[in-house]
Amino acid sequence: MSNIFCFGQQPCGFFPKRFLVAKIQTARRLQSELGGEIVFFLHDSDHDPRETKTILRHRKTNEPAHLNFACENKIQRKFSPLHLKRIAAGWQGQTALQLPNYVDHPLIDRFKLISAATVADFCLELYRRMGLLDGIRILRSSDPEFRRAACEISEFFVDVPYEGELVRARFVDGAFQLHEGGNSFVTLPPAPFTKEQISPTRDSRLRWMQSVVKCTHYIAGAGEKDYLRLQDTPETTFVNRDTIDRSDEAYTALAQ
Repeated sequence: MSNIFCFGQQPCGFFPKRFLVAKIQTARRLQSELGGEIVFFLHDSDHDPRETKTILRHRKTNEPAHLNFACENKIQRKFSPLHLKRIAAGWQGQTALQLPNYVDHPLIDRFKLISAATVADFCLELYRRMGLLDGIRILRSSDPEFRRAACEISEFFVDVPYEGELVRARFVDGAFQLHEGGNSFVTLPPAPFTKEQISPTRDSRLRWMQSVVKCTHYIAGAGEKDYLRLQDTPETTFVNRDTIDRSDEAYTALAQ
């Protein structure tokens, strides 16, 4: 069996966070040493809007700026999965006007070319235009085919309708719950659902992913091993991603 070097990550900013680039670099190093294929498991089923916060440094003052997508409405921003969060009209143009304070024009030009309507698609298209994903196979957790092929899990979210939108609700004791923050939850009425609507929780994600990807090596981020259930996939070799400074900040270089 040939090697499959996999790393997983939510869309993590319109310019990717540096820790994602470190995972890509680690995978490419392993590929050059051992041979095999690289797979990027894009967990675009996640709904947390904080995942796409983009931290850029001002070119003159070096002060950090925290930028993020604007979505069409509050329900989408809080509860819809990243692959269904629709970008608000005008956000791309307004953000492009700010970018000269932070990045060079070749990167701004690529940002302006993106035509994607949703948060996840925008991130993925820009990562590609930056040259970061050349030769890498992308598997998305939102893909109905991926979901149908994945194993059964007992801890999961379900994409369900709520106030005119599709939201990602935790399935708990036969009911759907939306986390409002703190100890506050909104409980939605029960309804039938299929595998195509299911995405994993943090604890069940590794086994669910691996049932489809079947990777030989998994590149783990700095904090991932704290919650990954390594015993769920004993056939996998876990590799720590290479270190990188300012890991939470945006990567703003084009691939050579």
